[in-house]
Amino acid sequence: MHTVAVLSLKGGVGKTTVALGLASAALRRGARALVGDLDPQGNATATLDPPLTEATLVEVLETPRRAVLDRAIAPSAWSEDLDVLVGCEELELLNEPGSSGRRLDNLARALDELHDNPPDQRPYELAILDCPPSLGRLTRSALMAADSALLVTEPTMYAVAGAERALEAIETIRAEHNPNLRPAGVLVNRLRVRSYEHQYRVGELREAFGRLVMPTAIPDRLAIQQAQGACMPIHEWTSPSAQEIALTFNMVLAKILRSDRAGRHRLAREASEGELETEPETTSEFPATPAYAEPETG
Repeated sequence: MHTVAVLSLKGGVGKTTVALGLASAALRRGARALVGDLDPQGNATATLDPPLTEATLVEVLETPRRAVLDRAIAPSAWSEDLDVLVGCEELELLNEPGSSGRRLDNLARALDELHDNPPDQRPYELAILDCPPSLGRLTRSALMAADSALLVTEPTMYAVAGAERALEAIETIRAEHNPNLRPAGVLVNRLRVRSYEHQYRVGELREAFGRLVMPTAIPDRLAIQQAQGACMPIHEWTSPSAQEIALTFNMVLAKILRSDRAGRHRLAREASEGELETEPETTSEFPATPAYAEPETG
């Protein structure tokens, strides 16, 4: 099982949209997946619309035992191959700042339990952790449990500073707690390709972080809101713009999973033909701070 944490340091950048897009891409790929909703807003849980559970992530983070997990996980309305580790507003009470919060590794223990003893003997191939827009206990718990971390940002003047802080946090967790953690990259969301301002900000990100910036971006399209409003995977929305976005999520997921160093449990299933051929291979790792990566040339 490969675990990816989807994070941002600013609310409203579409982090949950990206987490759900990856879940949709996993389903299209034929992989059984789990979405863990650590964001107290609970938007991922609401969109995936699981049945009411007896427990939530609050109880799992307090007591990461199998009996508690079984009461906090439910099938999504999207597919029987996509489950939800249900979030709720009460998670905010656990989101104290700093890295010394109690039981910071409980989420990692819970996911290890799911990997060792999968529900119904059907193992998850992918776990997607939708983090809150902060670096409190919940996000740090996710980074301790993850194999990779995907940073979501918008092309704004604050993007570089926010990415720097988030990547520093990833490196700190990797150095102090989780040596298997690697940055999957910086994904630009809501890009308007005809906007000079957006192109300028993407250029700033690439100058600062080089190959850590994903070669593909999520375009700003109404189809995303339409699919979410209908509680449907983006891959099932039939408009041309939805299919463009779906292909982008396929490529982002493929990039996350492609490297041989992607983590302890790598998705074994090969991508369908054509999904992996559309972007060049990269072997970049998290470079030392503050010089995150050399700018690309040519």
